[in-house]
Amino acid sequence: MSDTDVDQGLPPGQGSPQPGLIEQQGIDVIDEPARTARPRDLFMPWFAANVSVFGMSYGAFVLGFGISFWQAMAVTLIGVVFSFLVCGIIAIAGKKGSVPTMVLSRAAFGVDGQKLPGALGWLTSIGWETTLTILATLATVTIFDKLGWAHGTAVKILATIVIAGTIVAASVLGYHVIMKLQSILTWVTGIATIVIMAITLPKVDWSAVTALPAGSAAQMVGALVMVMTGFGLGWTNVAADWSRYQRRGASSGAIVFWNTFGGSVAPVVLVTVGLLLSASNETYAGHVAGDPIGALADLLPTWILLIFLVVAVLSLISGAVLGIYSSGLTLLSLGVKVARPVAALIDGAILTAGTIVVVFFATDFLGPFQSFLITLGVPLAAWAGIFCADLALRRRPYDTLSLFRRTGRYGRFDWVSLATLVVCSVIGWGLVINQFAADASWNNWQGYLLEPLGLGKRVTDESGAESWDGNWPWANLGVLVSLVLGFVVTYLARRGVVRRQEAGQTDTDENATAAEVRAAIEAGA
Repeated sequence: MSDTDVDQGLPPGQGSPQPGLIEQQGIDVIDEPARTARPRDLFMPWFAANVSVFGMSYGAFVLGFGISFWQAMAVTLIGVVFSFLVCGIIAIAGKKGSVPTMVLSRAAFGVDGQKLPGALGWLTSIGWETTLTILATLATVTIFDKLGWAHGTAVKILATIVIAGTIVAASVLGYHVIMKLQSILTWVTGIATIVIMAITLPKVDWSAVTALPAGSAAQMVGALVMVMTGFGLGWTNVAADWSRYQRRGASSGAIVFWNTFGGSVAPVVLVTVGLLLSASNETYAGHVAGDPIGALADLLPTWILLIFLVVAVLSLISGAVLGIYSSGLTLLSLGVKVARPVAALIDGAILTAGTIVVVFFATDFLGPFQSFLITLGVPLAAWAGIFCADLALRRRPYDTLSLFRRTGRYGRFDWVSLATLVVCSVIGWGLVINQFAADASWNNWQGYLLEPLGLGKRVTDESGAESWDGNWPWANLGVLVSLVLGFVVTYLARRGVVRRQEAGQTDTDENATAAEVRAAIEAGA
């Protein structure tokens, strides 16, 4: 086999974990002795990454769709739990293959075909970790100003350097350091967040909460889609990165449960509190768009602002660390020839640049953030549907060697999966709209299927600004359609393909070690 017959995603030094401070484990298989994690160990990283007080801001975002409190509660519970359930299902693949999510996805798309969804996944991860860094920086600037310590450009620069540097440093150190860090952050941020919620809850005006009028089904769907894309669906492309350290015999049901429970429990509580506060205080709800976390500081007494800042920043850093670690792995899966720590540094440089642009030059946060979620949420939902269907069709673990061989059983390209991804994305983008045309005009091309299907009409006001008439355009049906369509088409169209791939597969194929994978690739076998 020639050099072009194998995937070139294993840079020098990428083998089993090496001794020393910085872990070198890359995208190759986790050897059996290193797979020591238990399903319940998944709770800590998923909880710590999603316990951020930023979750309270979603209360304002959800009520912005014009629905009642009880409708918003139903949307929150269903959207959060279902989206993390998808992550839990994908996490099963990590146990079965012991490699990162985007390497496992090669079984569905082909070794080279995976580069398309891999690039989308990398952009999604970069976007999320940059968003979290931006939020932490804005929160620091706001709290410093409220405490009377300092304000202006100097604080922004210092906050950006410290926060971005901390995120990059932790992600470079690797899995074991991150897991220890997350176990500490889980307790610190969890307890402090409870205290902060206890302080803000007396400000709830229950009469104002219950007075909110009910919205339509379309408005509820729109809020549901935003919650799904804002929470679990945004993690699907990295959901198996942590479960790859699970033993092959670990319970799949337990992996799904701890993943879903760990990711969901904090957001459900946080968004609920955010709903109560947003319905009670219009000033707070309006401030969320410009500075989601800083807005919450307006409701807190001065004595707790410093504690609030520490908690807010640590919780955001926690999520960003998971994101940049996984985005580095995704970068390696695209064929970039660097060690994993270097990949994390590359992503860290991009993260820092993005933070600088938004913090120093952007006038609003919510508009670009929402547009980012919906635009990448459509193809990511399609990919998640395809991946879950492919996983559901498989009766055996993955053929480890074939995940790295272009001539292996998964081949170079799976044209059915690639076509499904493209078609689902095209259909999905046609069923979503840019709800923030003024702040993200680059997204105004979306929604092209709504008028032909009679679901809405594009209108222009006296000032020349474009908008949409009707409720369904705001529902962003494209995300749900892409997810369901991706799953159904794949499940029906690739049954025979998966059966042929698994024909003749042996235990030896499934249990290759990292050394055997490398030896086979280097020998061209």
